[in-house]
Amino acid sequence: MTLTSQPDLDACAREPIHIPGAIQPHGALVALDMASLTPIWASQNFEARLSFPPEKALFENGALAPLAQAIRAWLPSRENTLRKTTPEVASTAFVHRSGDLAVIDFEPLSADATDELLSHLANFAPLLAARADIASALEATARFVGKTSGFDRAMIYRFDETWNGQVLAEWNSGALPSYLGLHFPADDIPAQARRLYALNRTRIIPTTDYLPVDLVSLHPQAVGPLDLSFSQVRSVSPVHLEYMRNMGTASSMSISIMVSGQLWGLLACHSREPHYVSPALRDACDFAVQSLAIRISSQRESENALHRARHASVHGHLIGAMSSAATWSEGLLRARKQLLSFVSAGGAAVIEEDTEIKTVGQTPPHSEIRRLVAWLCHRDDGDVVVTDQLSEIFNMEPPATDVASGMLALRVSEHHNSWLIWFRPEVVRTVTWGGRPHKTVAENGRIHPRQSFAAWQQQVHGKSAPWRSTEIEAARALRAAIINIVLKKAEELAQLSEELQRSNKELEAFSYSVSHDLRAPFRHIVGFAQLLREHAPELDEKSRHYLATITDSAMAAGRLVDDLLSFSQLGRTPIASRPVDMNKLVAEVVRSLQHPIEGRNIVWTIGELPPAVGDPGLLRQAWFNLIENAVKYTRRRTEARIEISGERVGDACSYAVCDNGVGFDMAYYGKLFGVFQRLQRVEDFEGTGIGLALTRRIIERHGGGIAATGEPDVGACFEFRLPVRPKGEKTLA
Repeated sequence: MTLTSQPDLDACAREPIHIPGAIQPHGALVALDMASLTPIWASQNFEARLSFPPEKALFENGALAPLAQAIRAWLPSRENTLRKTTPEVASTAFVHRSGDLAVIDFEPLSADATDELLSHLANFAPLLAARADIASALEATARFVGKTSGFDRAMIYRFDETWNGQVLAEWNSGALPSYLGLHFPADDIPAQARRLYALNRTRIIPTTDYLPVDLVSLHPQAVGPLDLSFSQVRSVSPVHLEYMRNMGTASSMSISIMVSGQLWGLLACHSREPHYVSPALRDACDFAVQSLAIRISSQRESENALHRARHASVHGHLIGAMSSAATWSEGLLRARKQLLSFVSAGGAAVIEEDTEIKTVGQTPPHSEIRRLVAWLCHRDDGDVVVTDQLSEIFNMEPPATDVASGMLALRVSEHHNSWLIWFRPEVVRTVTWGGRPHKTVAENGRIHPRQSFAAWQQQVHGKSAPWRSTEIEAARALRAAIINIVLKKAEELAQLSEELQRSNKELEAFSYSVSHDLRAPFRHIVGFAQLLREHAPELDEKSRHYLATITDSAMAAGRLVDDLLSFSQLGRTPIASRPVDMNKLVAEVVRSLQHPIEGRNIVWTIGELPPAVGDPGLLRQAWFNLIENAVKYTRRRTEARIEISGERVGDACSYAVCDNGVGFDMAYYGKLFGVFQRLQRVEDFEGTGIGLALTRRIIERHGGGIAATGEPDVGACFEFRLPVRPKGEKTLA
C-alpha cells in the first residue's frame, strides 16, 4: 500500500546516502591507500580530534605506526573489518575496505568495564532461552538493549513482504511515547537505507543537531566521492534527522536483525536528549540482537518444517490421485479437498490444454478466469505467479476480491496453455499507522517527513492472507510432479499406441485371412443346397424347409463374412480424397434401395447437402449404411418418415439422417457403434451388426466424427461431420 506521492518517493529513494561526503562530529576518519598506507582522504576534524595531522609519517613512525602494522597484517586476510584500540590518540579504530582504500573510523576510547558487559550478556543468554515464544523473546531483547544502552525507548520493528514495518515489542522508560503495535510505511526506510542496514548492522546518532564534518582530499588519487557504506561515523540524511526531530527524539541507535542472511527487521533505540553509546556497549547490544535473530531463525525453521511435513503428506495424496486418473487434472479434481488444503486456498481452477475450465471451491466466473489465463500467458513472470493483492495487477469485471484477492498460479505447460490456479478470499483488516504517512516538498524541492506520529487508522481492502514461502515451495514441487506425471503418461500412451497398432495390424490380417477363406465354403453350402433341392424333387415339405433354412443361414453368414472383410480392408485401404457431390451420392443410394422398399409408404425429406472432400466410394458406403438402417428400422410404420439434411458449420460440414423408426435407448449408446453390437433382436430386424462400426471407421478416417440420439419407439437421428479441408489418413486404434 502506497500512501505517499510517487515523485516524493522517487526523490527520496535516489538520495545517495552512502556517499554523503561528511561524517558525524563525535568521530574522525582517514582513508589510506592500501598499498602504501598514504592518506588519501581525511575528515576536517582529524587533527582536532586526534591531535596529529593526517600525514603518512603518522602511520610510518608516528603515534599510529602500531595501527599501520596491524592493518598490514589484516589486509591479506578475508576478514571484513579490523578493530584496534589506539590509546596513543585516545580512540578505538575501526578499519574496513572501500575499493583500493582502507577506511579508518576513530571513536572516543570507551571506559566501559569489560567484566560488567560480560556479566550482562551472561545473564541475558539464559533469559532469552527461557522465553517460550518469539513474542516474549522480542520483549526480553528490547528490555535488555534499552536498559543496557541507556536509551529512553527500545523497540523491535519487523518488515513485511512490501517493507512496511510494525513495532512488535517495546521497552520504554516513560520519557517518550509508546509506538507498540503501530505500522510504518516502507518509504520511512527507503531501499538504499535498507541496503545499508543489511551491510552494516549497527548505527549510532548521538545527537540530531550535529553539524556534519566534511571530508577533504589529501592526494590526487582522491577521485570521486568516498563510499562510507561500512563507516561507523557516516553522516546521515538531513531528511532522517528531521524525521527524528519530528518524533521528539534527539539521539538514536539501530541494530539490524538479520535472519538467514536477510533483513528481518531492526531494533531501534531513541532518547529525548543527546546520548552516546560506546562501541563496547554497542557490541554487547548487537550480540543480544543477533542471539535473538538466531532464535527467530530457529523458530521459523521449526515452523517451516511442520508446514513442509503437512505439505508432503497432502502432496503424496495428490500424486496418488493424479497417477490413478486418466489425466492430471482429473486426478486433482477428484481430490478437491486436498487440492485446496494443500496451500490453504478458498478455490482453485484447472485449465488443461486451453480446454474447458474446471473449478473447485469459491472462484471468479469462468469468463474472468479465461481472461486471467490469457493475461498470465502474456506476462514474463516465470512459471509461478504469486500475489496477495490480485486487484492491484489485474482488474476483474465485476470485482471478485471476496473470492480472489490472492492468487497462486502455476504454468503447467507453455505449449498447451495449461494452468493450475489457487485463489484466496479477501481478509479485511485495520492497520494503525504511526501518523498519516506522507511527505511534502518545500524549500526549493527539499523533501520533508511528516510532522505527526499520532495513531492513524486505515482499513485495508482487497488483500488476502499472505502466501507462505513453504506454500510457494510446495506449489513448485507439485508443478514438477505434474510435469513428470504428464511425461510418464505420454510415454505409456506412446508405448500403448505402438502395441495397439501392432495388434490392430495382426487382427486386420487375421480377419482378412479368415473372411477370405470362409467365403468359398459358404458359397459351396448355398450352391449344394440349391442343387440338392433341384435334383431331389421327391423330398417332403419338411426336408425342403431344412434345405431353405440351410441356404438362408449360409447366405447370412456369407453377408457377415463380406462385411467383416470390408471392415478389415478399410484399415488397409488408402483414401483417395477429392471433391464429392453429396447430393448426387445420396440420390444414388436412395435409388439403389427402391427395389427393397416397393409397396412401402415412405416420406423422404432430402435437403440441400454441402459438398465434401473425401473418398467417394467410402462415403457412399457410409451413406448407404445409415440410409439402409433408416429404411429397415421404419418397416413397422404405416407412414415412414426419413429426413436427410446437411449444413456448413465453421470448418466442417455436418450431415444427418433421421427417422421415425423403432429408435433406441440412450442408456445403451456406448454399444451403438461397436462391432457385432445389436440393440434390436435379429429375429425382428436382419443385419450383421457391423454396419455402424464400419460407418464410424469411414468417417473417422476422413478426420470427422459421428454421433447419434434416439428414443425407443420414437425414432433415431445419426449425425456425422467431415472437415472442409482434406485431412491426412488417421491412425486407427
